[in-house]
Order: sequence, then C-alpha cells, then structure tokens
Amino acid sequence: MLTTHRISADFFDDSFGLIAIHSNLEDYALAYGINSNCSLYLKRMENDLHLDGSFFFSVFDWEDEINDVYWTLISNACTIEETVPSDGLFGGTSSFRTNHLVKERKEIDYFLKVDGADEIALQEKVKAINKISKVVTAYPLETHTLKSKRNLIF
Repeated sequence: MLTTHRISADFFDDSFGLIAIHSNLEDYALAYGINSNCSLYLKRMENDLHLDGSFFFSVFDWEDEINDVYWTLISNACTIEETVPSDGLFGGTSSFRTNHLVKERKEIDYFLKVDGADEIALQEKVKAINKISKVVTAYPLETHTLKSKRNLIF
C-alpha cells in the first residue's frame, strides 16, 4: 500500500516583509537600481521560479549574512508567446499571454521579499527604492491580505 504525505499549510513560515514595486524597468535594470540605491547585492538566481508548467518568473536574491537578512526580488508577471492555430486569415499568428505570480495584485510589477529585516530597515529601503528613476512607486504590502502568498514562499 502506498502512503501519501502532505505538508500542512501551517508548516510554511509566512513571516516576511514585502515591498510592492511599480515600474516599467526590465528586471535586471531594477535590480541594478536597487543595488545602487539600497546598498544591496542582488544577483540573478541560476534558476527562475517555475510555476504551472510553462510560467517562469525572474528572481534575484542576496543573503546579507552580517545582518541576517535575505532579500529576494521577484517579477510578478510572466509573458509567454503562443501560436494561435487557425486555418483562416489569421492562421499561425502569435499572441502573448501574461500570467501573474500573485493574481489578485496584477498591477504590481515586482515584489521585494525581505526575510529577517525589522520595520525600520524596511521603511528605509522603500524610501530608497522610490528615489530610483522610472520607479513609479514602492510601498510595504501586508502579506496576510494576499490569497496567493504561497507563491512567494520558496
């Protein structure tokens, strides 16, 4: 007989800070701006965050061992190209579909997840991120209001 083990939802530690960032910058340009303005050293992870088959979300991270803080910059949108099968006039055309990591907050472009930082440090980083050109706004986000916060736990 085969036994199935399931991990309880209570097992996940969801005590992390979250900064929502609205910007039309590419992920690497935003990471560079955050590194420059916030004195962080974010770099692209070897593997992107992979969800639901064909959706990949870019992830940049840095572990600040001195202050015991783990920073993660995650893209909220993934755009994939699909070929529309059709024999008509528009046969074989491509279309683009966008999927979001946190579906209930589609207006947010990026999340900066912070594990281990206090509220004062989080507010300082929000102020510094807002000074980056082409960042529309950045603000702290309450994680308990998010329905799909499990997508941010990895």
